[in-house]
Amino acid sequence: KGIWMWCVPHPHKQNHTLILLDTEGLGDVEKGDQKNDCWIFALAVLLSSTFVYNSMGTIDHYAVEKLHYVSELTDLIKVKATKSLEEEEEEEEDIEYVRFFPNFVWAVRDFTLELSIEGQPVTDDQYLEYALKLKKGNNKQAMMYNLPRLCIRNFFPSRKCFVFVRPVVGEDINKIESLPENDLDPKFLHETLRFCDYVYRQSEVKTIKGGHHLNGRMFGTLAQTYVETIRSGAVPCLENAVISMATIENESAVKEAMAYYQSSMVKLAHFPMEAEEFSQMHGRCEKEALEIFMKRSFKDEDHQYQQQLMEGIIQSYHEFLERNENSSVMTCHGILKKLSAKMEHNLELGYYSKPGGYQLYKEDRDVLVQAFQQKPRKGVKAQEVLDNFLEQKKVEAETILQADKKLTDSDKQLAAEKERAVLMEQQKAAEEEKRIHVEQQLKDQERSHQENMVQMKEKMNAEVESIKKEAEKALNCKLKEQTELLNKGFTEKARLMEEEIEGLKKEINLQKIHDLAVLYGKLLGSALVTLCDCSDNQDKKNMNQSQQKRRQK
Repeated sequence: KGIWMWCVPHPHKQNHTLILLDTEGLGDVEKGDQKNDCWIFALAVLLSSTFVYNSMGTIDHYAVEKLHYVSELTDLIKVKATKSLEEEEEEEEDIEYVRFFPNFVWAVRDFTLELSIEGQPVTDDQYLEYALKLKKGNNKQAMMYNLPRLCIRNFFPSRKCFVFVRPVVGEDINKIESLPENDLDPKFLHETLRFCDYVYRQSEVKTIKGGHHLNGRMFGTLAQTYVETIRSGAVPCLENAVISMATIENESAVKEAMAYYQSSMVKLAHFPMEAEEFSQMHGRCEKEALEIFMKRSFKDEDHQYQQQLMEGIIQSYHEFLERNENSSVMTCHGILKKLSAKMEHNLELGYYSKPGGYQLYKEDRDVLVQAFQQKPRKGVKAQEVLDNFLEQKKVEAETILQADKKLTDSDKQLAAEKERAVLMEQQKAAEEEKRIHVEQQLKDQERSHQENMVQMKEKMNAEVESIKKEAEKALNCKLKEQTELLNKGFTEKARLMEEEIEGLKKEINLQKIHDLAVLYGKLLGSALVTLCDCSDNQDKKNMNQSQQKRRQK
C-alpha cells in the first residue's frame, strides 16, 4: 500500500518494458506515519533503476532536511547477509550501496526564481550540487547539516536535476489534465521533454547484486520478497533477496530446460534410429536445453542446479536410448518374422526333409539373411537380433543336416563346421555392433562435457563482465566524489575515500576475476567428469552383463 505501479512498452528500447512506480506523498500530516513513509522510500529505492524525488519551489535547506529518509537507509536496507551478532552491529560501507542504488533525480516543481548563484547563471545540475554542498567543520551542527547531503552524494551513483516552472497560471491548474498542450507553458513542456528523454535514455535495466538483469517475472518476485520481509518486521537484505530469487529461478530453469529437452526429443525422434542419427538428435536437444538453462539461471555457485539438469538429461537420454533399442528389437523381429514366413511354411510341409533338403534350407536361409541385411532403418540392435535368430535356428539346421540322406558323413561334418563359422561370424558382427553403440554413447558423454564447459565459460565471461561493470560504476562514482571534495577543500574526507577506491581497483583487476573463473571452470569440469564416469560405469556394467549372458548361452 502506498506505491502505484503501471507498465508501458519502452519507447526507445525494443523488447523492454518501462515500469513506473508512483509513491504517495511523504510526510503527510493527516497520516502521521513516519515509519511507513520510511519503508515506502526504501522500497522505491530498492525497486527502481532511476529514483525521482520531487519537491515544490526551491532546493533550500528545508527541502534537503525534508529528505531525511535518505539518512536512514542504512537502517532500512542491508546489502550483505549477516551470520553473527557482531556482523549485524557492523555498519556497512556506503561503497556497498552505491553499487546497487538507482540514479538520483531531483525534480523541482513550480520553480519561480532565476537559476543563479550569487548573481551568476547556473545549470539545473549546478543548482543541485550547490544545494548539496558540504559545510566545513566537525561540530554537531555541521555534521547534522552534512548528513543528508553526504548520504545523497555517497549512496547514489549519479545525480541529476530538472527545474519545472508552473505549467499554467491561475485556476487552470485544477483542470490541467484536460488542457491541450498548447495551453501549457512552453518552458514547462521543454523541460518535460528533457526529463522524459533522460529517463528513457539513461535509465538502465534494473539489476541486482552481481549485475544480473531482471525481467518482469523476477521483478515481481523481488518486490514480493521485499514486502514480505518488511511485513515480518525484518530489514530487507539485497543478498538474501538475490539468494531467494536465485533459488526460484534456478529451480524453474532446470524444469524449463528438462521439459524442452524431453519434448524436443519426442518431437524429433522416429524410432528406430541408427546410433549416429540418435546421437546428433540428442546433441542438438541437449545444447539447446543448456542454452535455456544458462539464460535463466544465475548465482548457481556450487553448480547444484546445473548438476540436477545434467543428471536429468543423462537419465532421460538413457530412457530414450532404451526406447530406441526396444524399437529396434521389435522392428527386427517383425522383419525376420515376415522374411521367414516362407521357410516356416516349407518346414510344415516337410519341404526340407527330402534328400538335398539341407542345401535348399541353407539357400533359403542365406536369402533371408541377405534380405534382412538390406532392409533399411533397423536400428542399433539389428545384428544382435539376427544373431539370436540364427542361434535359435541352430538346432533346426542341425536336424535338417543330419536327416539329409544325400550327404555323406564327411559332407555333414564339413557342413557343420561351416554352420559354426557362420554363427561365429554373426556373433562377431553383433559384438561389433554393440561396441560401436557403446562407443557412440561415450562420445555423447564427452560431447556433453565439452558443451557444458563451453556454455559455462560463456556464462562466466558474461558474469565476470557484469561484476567488472558493477565495480567500475562504483569506482567512477567514488573518483568523481573524491575530486569534488578535493576541489572544495575537504582534504581529510577525500583521503578517507582512498581505501575504498583502492579496494575497487583491486576488485576490477582482471587477473583476479580470471582466476576465479578458472577455478569455477575446474570445479564444474570435475562435476561433469564425475557424472560422465558414473554413466560410463553403468554402460560398462551393462556390457559385462550382456557378455556374461552370451557365455551362458
